Amino acid sequence: MRDRLLRDGFVILSVVFVLLRLLAIKPWADSVDAYAYWTTRDGVFYDAATTGRIGAYLYSPAFAQLLTPLVWLPLSVFTAVWTAINSATLWFLLRRWALPGLLFLPIAFEIISGNVHLLYAAAIVVGFRWPATWALLFLTKVTPGIGVVWFLVRREWRSLAIALGATAAIAGLSFVLDQAQWGRWADLLRLDLAGAGSASFATVGWYLPIGLAPRLVAAVVVVIVAAWTDRRWLLPVGVVLAMPVVWLNSLAVLAACLPLAFPAVMGARLPATSIRHTPQGSTGTPGAAAQAIGGTE
Repeated sequence: MRDRLLRDGFVILSVVFVLLRLLAIKPWADSVDAYAYWTTRDGVFYDAATTGRIGAYLYSPAFAQLLTPLVWLPLSVFTAVWTAINSATLWFLLRRWALPGLLFLPIAFEIISGNVHLLYAAAIVVGFRWPATWALLFLTKVTPGIGVVWFLVRREWRSLAIALGATAAIAGLSFVLDQAQWGRWADLLRLDLAGAGSASFATVGWYLPIGLAPRLVAAVVVVIVAAWTDRRWLLPVGVVLAMPVVWLNSLAVLAACLPLAFPAVMGARLPATSIRHTPQGSTGTPGAAAQAIGGTE
């Protein structure tokens, strides 16, 4: 009965969210990040490309090209569809705990703003079986892709090759389709790395006032520790630290920690990685090592 109430409550609330978007009822009509994705419909992606500016599209041309069938929808319909996608992703991650999960403000703000952080969480969870999902992180905010260091530390070369190969293949095809936009995106990344393309974020919402460089170092350390000690739930923490800017809703990525830490409680069945790696100095049978890392198929 409890599980059914939690499920039905989440479904009803999600439908209400989607209807508010569809009917363009304020303030639910204002989905700032989803709006930025929708603006790519004119084929010119980077005219408003300043970090922290409302309506600024900052991701690779590949992500915009992937969204092409959706962005030709009217704005209200697009934001409704995007809200439904985010809600479904939250249910995939937390199942019966999705409704209480909305009490975690970053998740609620994520659904309101329409960013990709819940999609990141899902990509991390399923990325142990399908490493190609890491292409989403590389082709949007770029630096969160540092999470693939997990595969490097654990010497899971096949998974690492799939993650990087899928990214390269998608980027290559996208480049062939629109070389000009890739050139503009490269210029944008150079400006941001040089500090010239960054805005003052004081008026656009809460963010972590720590530069990217020290956070990237911390992210690498966290991912290495996660991989070496087989703590999958630490991987989303490393991804959050590696964000170009850590906004409040960036913490929605941490929704992945629950299914990774408590797969049985969350009703998830985590996949085993392709190549098992027993940390140096550990003992046990191959079967025990496989069970410790990801379980048996």
